[in-house]
Amino acid sequence: MPRHFLRLTDLTREELHGLLDRALEIKRGYFQGVLYQPLRGATLAMLFDKASTRTRVSFEAAISQFGGHALFLSHHDSQLGRGEPVADSARVISSMVDVLVIRTYQHRIIEEFAGYSSVPVINALTDLNHPCQLLADMLTWLELRGPIA
Repeated sequence: MPRHFLRLTDLTREELHGLLDRALEIKRGYFQGVLYQPLRGATLAMLFDKASTRTRVSFEAAISQFGGHALFLSHHDSQLGRGEPVADSARVISSMVDVLVIRTYQHRIIEEFAGYSSVPVINALTDLNHPCQLLADMLTWLELRGPIA
């Protein structure tokens, strides 16, 4: 069973602190010219029912910098929650990629998708949660202000 990131509380306190510390380390290395490509050859599928320039660019840039490739599917390109059952979309798409990022309206759609996906699903925004934005905000705070206590 893959581990999904649908809400910030999917991480324990220790995992969250470890993730933020590692992100700072990787970011510093990137700006010092350190090549770090742990996702070489990996494919990220991005399913966006709700458009966002910054979210799309940040995920595409990140996967590219880590050595992988991104596939972008807008609401025009997929039937997520419309026509084709979410379970069928999840099974088929997850059989072809290594990780999925979903940005949609209804949180129940991403939960259902994750329930049928064979690869990790990351929440890039739903009407209930925006955990990646929270992580980015926390990283910025940590960088500029110090520990988040």
